[in-house]
This record gives sequence, C-alpha cells and structure tokens, in this order.
Amino acid sequence: MFDLQLWGAALGVLALFAFAGWLLSLPIRNVSIVDSMWSLMFLLAALTYAVELDSIGPRGWLVVVLVGTWAIRLAAYITWRNHGHGEDFRYQQIRANNQPGFAFKSLYIVFGLQAALAWVISLPLLAAVNSTAPLGWLDAAGVALWLVGLVFEAGGDWQLSRFKANPANRGKVLDTGLWRYTRHPNYFGDFCVWWGFFLIAVSAGGWWSVAGPLVMSFLLLKVSGVALLEKDIGERRPAYRDYVRRTNAFFPGPRRAA
Repeated sequence: MFDLQLWGAALGVLALFAFAGWLLSLPIRNVSIVDSMWSLMFLLAALTYAVELDSIGPRGWLVVVLVGTWAIRLAAYITWRNHGHGEDFRYQQIRANNQPGFAFKSLYIVFGLQAALAWVISLPLLAAVNSTAPLGWLDAAGVALWLVGLVFEAGGDWQLSRFKANPANRGKVLDTGLWRYTRHPNYFGDFCVWWGFFLIAVSAGGWWSVAGPLVMSFLLLKVSGVALLEKDIGERRPAYRDYVRRTNAFFPGPRRAA
C-alpha cells in the first residue's frame, strides 16, 4: 500500500542526513563523503518506514535486514577505499564546473540531489515494509536475486581491491574472476539488488514502486555508473580499450574474441 505520509517522513529524515553530510564536507573540502552516505540513505528510509508504523510483518523485517546488510557493507567498503585519497576526481570536476560558490551549491547539487534520488528509489522498501501479507514465492525470488547481486557487488569489490593492492598490477586491467564476464560486476550487482527488492515489493502488491529500480538502473547505466567511468578511460588507460572489445559492459557474458 502506498502511504504518502510515510513516504514523506522518509524524505524529512533523508534531508536532515544530507544536510549533516554537507556540513561535514565544508571544513574538509571533500564532498566525496556522500558516496559513503549513499547506501546508508536507503537503510535510514527503511528504518523510518518501520519505526513510523505501529507494527510490521515478516516481509518488513526481511527487507530491513537485507537493506541493512547491503548498505552497511557498501558504506564500509567505500569509506575504507576512499580513506586518505582526498576528493574523488568526479567531484573535483563538478566542483570546478560550479565555481564560484560550490561550497553552498554542493548542498543541492550533490547532497540534496542524492537524498532526493534515494527517496524515490526507496519506493520498493516502502511497499514491502508497509505490508502484512504472508510471504510468497516472489519474496523467495527477490531474495535470490538480491543474493546474486550481493555476490557480484561484494565479490567484484573484493577482487578489485586485491588486484590493486599488488604493486605488480600497476597499469594493468583486471580481467579475471567476475571481471572476466562484465566490466562492472559491482554495478550489475547493485542492479540485481534493487530489482530483487522490487520483486519483494510486488509480492506485497507494490507494482507502483517500479520507479525505484528503474531510476537506479538508469543511474547505473547512463549517469553516474558505467557511462561516467568509461567516458575517457580508454584515453587514460590504453589497455582498457582491448578489455572493452572483449568484455561485456554490464550484463555478464562469455569473453569475446579479440
């Protein structure tokens, strides 16, 4: 069931969280911290839906646990990965393109925008938590798809971190493990996680929440994911061009002949 008041409560919580992140970014001049906050926004939304309701059913608890597992792992990994590296080059470009006054503009260009996107994407969580219907086969399918996504995302992150930790791999391209079948196993994993949440929402009658995974898919494929990272990577890393020719961009598949 769609509950506008409940959804609105989540917007208020996310706005406060985004505002706190913006305040923290000012003295350290680093808006990259929003990447660590991103997944936690969904956990906050799910917890808001759960707390605001008088009681939640098994589906609601299931979704809170799944969101928490995914969100905390991703936030911890990104925080560890970015520690000590300063502001990410993507945000440096955004900062340069929005001067003067980026310090204030980042409140809505970076933090406010991500909070608004998380609010819309969280619709399947709203549908699932605000449901007392018994669990069914679609819930099982959703959990299975979520698990596939977590394996690709966490597995891809782990493989890449090990690869980068080896000085002998400097300048090379990771093309083994999950990275042999897709150039972006972590983004594909996110894709599966959110369509898994949608299947659980559908089991609760929440077909209307399809906007959530659609927006996430668009971001992963066309905006901040594949398209942004590969915009000029072939110029910066010539070895990557051969990798592109042989490996699927997003959906896993067999290696193509060079």
